[in-house]
Amino acid sequence: MSIGISEEHVELGASLRKWVASVRGIDAARAAEHDPAAAFTEVWRAVGEMGVTAIGLAEEAGGAGGSVLDLAVALEACAHELLPGGLLSTVVAGLVAPALVGEVIAEGGAVGVQVRPGGPVWDAVGASHLLLAGVEGHVLVPADAVALEPTLGLDLTRRHALLPDGVAVAALTGAVTVPGVDAAVVQRAAVTLAAAEASGIARWCLETAVDYAKVREQFGRKIGSFQAIKHLCAQMLETAEAVTAAAWDVAAAVTAGEEQWAFAADVAAVTCFDGAAEVAKSCIQVFGGIGFTFEHDAQLYYRRAQVLRALAGGSDDAALRLTGRAVDGVRRQLSVDLEGRDDAVRPAIAAEVDTIAALPEAERRAALVATGLLMPHWPTPYGRAADAVTQLVIDEEFARAGVVRPDLVIAGWAVPTILEHGTDAQRERFVRPSLLGELVWCQLFSEPGSGSDLASLRTRAERVDGGWRLTGQKVWTSVAERADWGICLARTNPDVPAHQGITYFLVDMRSEGIDVRPLREMTGEALFNEVFLDDVFVPDEFVVAGEGDGWKLARTTLANERVAMATTRLATSTERAVEIAARGDLDVARTVAVGRSVALSTVCSLMGLRSTLRSLAGQGPGAESSVAKLLGVRNRQEGSELVVTLHGDHLAVLTPSKDHTGGAPRTEAEQMAADVWEMLNTRCLSIAGGTTQILRNIAGERILGLPRG
Repeated sequence: MSIGISEEHVELGASLRKWVASVRGIDAARAAEHDPAAAFTEVWRAVGEMGVTAIGLAEEAGGAGGSVLDLAVALEACAHELLPGGLLSTVVAGLVAPALVGEVIAEGGAVGVQVRPGGPVWDAVGASHLLLAGVEGHVLVPADAVALEPTLGLDLTRRHALLPDGVAVAALTGAVTVPGVDAAVVQRAAVTLAAAEASGIARWCLETAVDYAKVREQFGRKIGSFQAIKHLCAQMLETAEAVTAAAWDVAAAVTAGEEQWAFAADVAAVTCFDGAAEVAKSCIQVFGGIGFTFEHDAQLYYRRAQVLRALAGGSDDAALRLTGRAVDGVRRQLSVDLEGRDDAVRPAIAAEVDTIAALPEAERRAALVATGLLMPHWPTPYGRAADAVTQLVIDEEFARAGVVRPDLVIAGWAVPTILEHGTDAQRERFVRPSLLGELVWCQLFSEPGSGSDLASLRTRAERVDGGWRLTGQKVWTSVAERADWGICLARTNPDVPAHQGITYFLVDMRSEGIDVRPLREMTGEALFNEVFLDDVFVPDEFVVAGEGDGWKLARTTLANERVAMATTRLATSTERAVEIAARGDLDVARTVAVGRSVALSTVCSLMGLRSTLRSLAGQGPGAESSVAKLLGVRNRQEGSELVVTLHGDHLAVLTPSKDHTGGAPRTEAEQMAADVWEMLNTRCLSIAGGTTQILRNIAGERILGLPRG
């Protein structure tokens, strides 16, 4: 998915990509390969006629009056087709000095930009004006006021230059001081708009590599069917989605105040440029020897990505700043503008929530169930069949009133299946008691020999008078020791293809023949269990849907999926790392690592927000919803490991221990023991609910369309 989410942005990006391809800018760049003074004049003339440079300028400055996000969508599209010339520097200048640059843009001029004193002047060749960094601030000067030294450089689609030594920029002929602008502001603007280009580069590299993997054959098979290639492409997708989310957010943050813009810019600086370079490298890897040739365009994108990373400043420096901002209490304040669509429903919901909040804690759950507010996206009478806007309003009102929605745990998986596919009797028996917490559920899917491969399960169900007899072994079953009911998959027909012979059962966990045995985990505790089924009788009334429908039911949920409110908090371990960093005794390397964790945690929240916005726009879930688990797992695992490394060699004398303080403040020793427990506990996240490797196979096949192995 590209930066644009709204229908208008999607259309803008698509039309601009088509237009830039028609300009044939890559051909122009190749033709000027050995010319350091190439200005790409014809391409620039087309850019001016299209009005791209004016998109983000206010109307009073001679522009089109668009937002920075509009401009980011355009830059992403132009970078996707590797438009050569001075577009990036010109729009950066327009962002920081619109009153001065607007007239230049209106006359078809380009502006080269120097972010810091002594640094290169971006896109200097062909520029009519230069925004230069002086000792006391930035000045705008005519390009002919100073003799520049153009160079070919690594990026063949752009021409940067150096100022001669000793030039006092404020004393140049025609120099005009840009008020209120310093190197930090220019750097932030440059990161903001360069991040959009990084997203375009990552998108092209991903799409091009995947397209090639679908058709290229080796050993008689499409290379996209090889798991190594599939995983490489899936990792490219993960990185590209992170780059796009950060680029989208920093463009949106420009109008959110300096503190929020600065935080978002540092997240983008940590995420976007390293990410684009990695995706570009992986693109070349997928192409193999062809990708290494000069004739293939992949090397041009790789060059652009590397230079953008250099120009944007080091990601380590951004991570250091991000740690400092997080220690000072800054978090990205994510919110959804409902644009008045909540006006019709909010007053009534607020009143209901206030009534529930006034109840004693022990009575709230029943009230949430009675009003349909516990699971509002479920159909009536158990929920409200709430649309995306209503779900967000309910979340916001809960947060305002301090009402916490109880977690249904496994019932949150079992009950939607019963609602959609079960009988009226099943719904009557199970749904409301599960909502009230009167029934606890477990999931009897995984087996010692199947794991993520549910089609290979061997628990068998044999028909008997009035029902079925189930025999087999299940494993990794949470809360089985106290569950009232379990959702169970068993093979009812061994003579049909594996996926077709599975049936979905509701099993009374108090039935004769069930033996639950705890499994100790890495943490030393026993959350999981083995469950042995020895001739367990399940009446026909507890079969969901029909015989052989189990595989379909296991893979489906209600179409009206939950829409969640964006969170401003970082992941738990990341917040803990920030707390440790606040002591001020970490070395630079560890402080950088904390900043990188802050960036990743923020990106995970951004992906959730983008999914919510797609739901509000009436679109299906985008790739970020599928990638979110992969990045979320990485976020939690790496964050918990980081916290433990911050304890240094004290790790050797720390005993893992979960929080047993009952809500009382922890001592430092108790907190450190809990940190070690969290590190051990999060190891399961890349296994539970489908291993990371299986999920990458699924992402490669279902999202990217790569052939099955």
